[in-house]
Amino acid sequence: MSVNAESSLEEQKRLIDSKINALLDRFDIQNTKPPELWKAQYELGLAWIHFPVGLGGLSLSPALMDYSANVLYKSGVPSNFHRNPIGIGMAAPTLLTWASRELTQQLLPPMFSCEEIWCQLFSEPGAGSDVASVSTKATRYGEQWIINGQKVWTTLAHVARWGMLLARSDSTGAKHAGLTYFVVDMHSPGVEVRPLRQLTGEAEFNEVYFTDVQIPDSFRLGEVNGGWKVAITTLMNERSALGGQMSEQGHGPIEDAIKLYKKSKYRLPSQRDQLVQLWIEAEVNRLTAIRASQMRISGNPGPEGSVTKLASAELNKKIYDFCYSLLGAEATLYSGYQMKRPETAGIERSQTETDIAKAYLRSRANSIEGGTSEIMRNILGERVLGLPGEPRVDK
Repeated sequence: MSVNAESSLEEQKRLIDSKINALLDRFDIQNTKPPELWKAQYELGLAWIHFPVGLGGLSLSPALMDYSANVLYKSGVPSNFHRNPIGIGMAAPTLLTWASRELTQQLLPPMFSCEEIWCQLFSEPGAGSDVASVSTKATRYGEQWIINGQKVWTTLAHVARWGMLLARSDSTGAKHAGLTYFVVDMHSPGVEVRPLRQLTGEAEFNEVYFTDVQIPDSFRLGEVNGGWKVAITTLMNERSALGGQMSEQGHGPIEDAIKLYKKSKYRLPSQRDQLVQLWIEAEVNRLTAIRASQMRISGNPGPEGSVTKLASAELNKKIYDFCYSLLGAEATLYSGYQMKRPETAGIERSQTETDIAKAYLRSRANSIEGGTSEIMRNILGERVLGLPGEPRVDK
């Protein structure tokens, strides 16, 4: 890095610091409701610092996103990611890339403050890892689109105000070429959300049915039948969001393992070596995620997001397998089967103690959601390593 580039980054860090100080001067962090903090954070350009000024950003380098997040975390500002992961991690960069400025200005502020939750409506009973096979139908009538079909595994659809919808607008040509992408109001007539109970006993995921749902053409992103390009933007950001959530060294799932090891009555001498190896893998993954985040083009990460998504999914399962071995018979005493419908996604880690049994069960989903580990390996093999692709009879 050149001296000028280093100086520029230092200047940008000072700007970030000044904005965070303005936030801290304005609010008593411990006694202010999070949505109020998040509103002010957006107004100060601290939502997505690499976004344009006026759209929750400061037009700064994406390389400083982690710096900003860490300073905010140390200042005690709560993270909103688990409250609205689909919106903050995926919908926001998709809107920035493909939506009109007017629509983006309308949707981003309540998204970041978590007053309006988002969901992703891609997967269907017959279109999971092969997203391009979606059959939910979009038919145009003048300036309106009519949507009919079913989506599945939709995280937080039961609390969502908005959804990112991929639907088939043309069934006569190649499957990738007949898709159109929409933003859909989940409160529209004809939208029905049904819970899907998962391994933890909760219903974080849902089935969503569309019956003659109307969407204005102004809420279409990208060209008619050009939705696959928009979907790629969402999917690349999904993998980065799921795999690239930064934490400080020794924090996150590995912190759960360290705490449990220290107090476990069942630990064995050999498990110390296992814990050290897991810590090393967690640190390698953390550093890889930082490097990948610094390589992103603003708004549109490349296939490097698949690296961290794959690695973190498999590592989380290994960490909680290790934790389960430390719990002994206590591991069988999970009592979470009350069919809750949570308002946050995944495991929201507290400053005190994580529910290890729940985290173990929930970690099984990490290698499925956002693209299975098998699909991630195909992406990395083909796009990063240049290996021959899987045979595709549908092309």
